[in-house]
Parts: sequence; structure tokens; C-alpha cells
Amino acid sequence: MSQVPSIERLVSLTADSFLEFSDTPKLDAELLLCQVLDCNRTYLFTWPDKTVTTEQYLEFQSLCARRNKGEPIAHITGVRDFWSLELEVNPSTLIPRPDTETLVEQALELVQGQFSGTGLDLGTGTGAIALALAKELPKWQWLGVDYSSDAVELAERNRLKNQIENCQFKKSDWYSAINSQKFDLIVSNPPYINKQDPHLNEGDVRFEPLSALVAEDEGLADIKHILSKARSFLSRNGSVLIEHGYDQGESVREIFVQYGYEKVRTITDLSGNDRVSIGYLK
Repeated sequence: MSQVPSIERLVSLTADSFLEFSDTPKLDAELLLCQVLDCNRTYLFTWPDKTVTTEQYLEFQSLCARRNKGEPIAHITGVRDFWSLELEVNPSTLIPRPDTETLVEQALELVQGQFSGTGLDLGTGTGAIALALAKELPKWQWLGVDYSSDAVELAERNRLKNQIENCQFKKSDWYSAINSQKFDLIVSNPPYINKQDPHLNEGDVRFEPLSALVAEDEGLADIKHILSKARSFLSRNGSVLIEHGYDQGESVREIFVQYGYEKVRTITDLSGNDRVSIGYLK
């Protein structure tokens, strides 16, 4: 084998090979190399001229081959950063995305000054939303539910990993196992993609469970179900925050109004796209 390239050169060459299919080719290369070297990205920036061993180089090439087939970085490394958390991820759930941090930000703004309360995260997946809010609101009690046992187990591992005590997870098909409990805030990033959407055949979503992505009724069926039932589980003056597609803001606001919510509005994400809609219990 010819001489192994330096860290800097290895990242550069790999990033070039990822250009055709990745929006973040350099970051992808850095994260895969960090996985092999068991280091953080600061190490790569601090020691750009260092070389890896032959064994490390071969392991890195193996990971790159998986990425070249389209497999998400998070599935290859088994982790994803979200908010201030490091979360374990696997193919049983959606990979947490930066857009969803918009929901966390809005939830925190919404309850600003409310010292304590109760919150429900429907379709919790990795537990990302519930755990982020539980960490930021230590006097609140959070419940995250998911119909998938694998997802509930994953969320619980993430709770333990991040040492968060004020959050629990349980198996529930939306509200089915919640009984008569009341919540001050209900949040959800439900399936909202139209099953005819061509983007389902592109990028990371090809490796994620369709059940966590796609909903009937042009992607709105689960949102309608959540909002139609939420009133029975909200405390007085409670509110609901729903993440949705960039082109669904108007439709989701109409659903809020249809089911009797007030002060309905939509918030945009960092790209300026409609991303989260809010409604309050009358």
C-alpha cells in the first residue's frame, strides 16, 4: 500500500468523493474519521499533518464505502448530536434533524417564566425532543411515547446516557396508553410526508422507517388525529406544537382552527420555511 495520507489530505480527498450526494461532504468525512480515531473534530483541526495507521485507514475506507452507498452518517457512527445532547440512533427511528430544533426553541419560548409543568412528546423516536426540553426545563416532568417498542427502548437508553431524570418513556400508539393524564404542553414531530413524494427515494430517508415519515391524506392524517384528540389531554390554557412540512403551514393552521384552537400561528425554520405551528386550548 502506498503511504497513507495525512489527516488533512484524507479528509479533503474523501470530501471530494462525497460531493455528488452529500450536502455536507467535508463534515461527513470528518465524522467518519473521528469514528475511526475515537476523537473529536478538534483533534483533526489540531493535528492535520498526522497520519493514521494502515488498519485505521482500511477501517475508514470501509465506512466511506457505506456512505458512498447512501447510508446516513448517523447510522454508520450510531450517534447524532441534537440540541445539547449526543443521541444514540439506529434504523428503527428517524434521525433527529436540525429543523426540529425549531420546535424545541419555540416550546422553550412558549413556557418562558412557567417554573414547572408537564409535557408530552408524541412519537418520540430517539427521545430527542422530550430529552432536550427536559434538560432545559428541569422542574418540568416529560413523557415521551411511541408505538414502537424499539424506539421506546432507544429513547430510554438516550435518557440514561444523557443523565436526564425528569423524563419517562412508554409504549403508546399516540394517546392510547396515556389514560386521563393532563399536560400543559403537547409537542410532536409526526409523520407528515405525502406517500407520493419523490423525495422518499432520495438521501437519508431511504434508510429510515416509512412509518415514521409517511402519513395518509397528503401527509396530514396523523396531524389531524393528534389535534382532534389533544384537547382531552391538555390542561387549562395548554398548547400544542406540531412540526410539519415546509408547504403545509396553511393546511395545518386550518386543522388547528377546525378543532377549536385559538391564537394559531406558524413559525419558520432557519431556512425561512414554515416548520412548526402552534395552537392554544380555548
